Amino acid sequence: MARAAEDAGADAVSLINTITGMAIDIGTRRPRLANITGGLSGPAVKPVALRMVWEVYRAVKVPIIGMGGIMNGRDSIEFILSGATAVAVGTAHFINPVASVHVIEEMENFMREKGVTHIKNLIGGLITK
Repeated sequence: MARAAEDAGADAVSLINTITGMAIDIGTRRPRLANITGGLSGPAVKPVALRMVWEVYRAVKVPIIGMGGIMNGRDSIEFILSGATAVAVGTAHFINPVASVHVIEEMENFMREKGVTHIKNLIGGLITK
């Protein structure tokens, strides 16, 4: 899908939003959600999101906006290392309305500690061998 978007002229791709899930009330034997299924987001989807960003990074040249379970700066760095050019923070804002500010501060601290002078130096920097 990312290749198709790139081929069609997309300037960037974003992934992922949610994974379809469901919940069942075993007492009533009915779905817990009115639509039966719904979007699973937050930390539960992060491993899937990281894998998808990593795969797409290897397949396309357009920038990737990574999202899915980013709760702190270290999570953001993982997405950047996987190939994301930028990240989006969603669910964390339900817990802390200024989560993005904390994410940025933690990213900056990490970069200072590691001597990284520019975020571009981390994009796609995952070492796999």
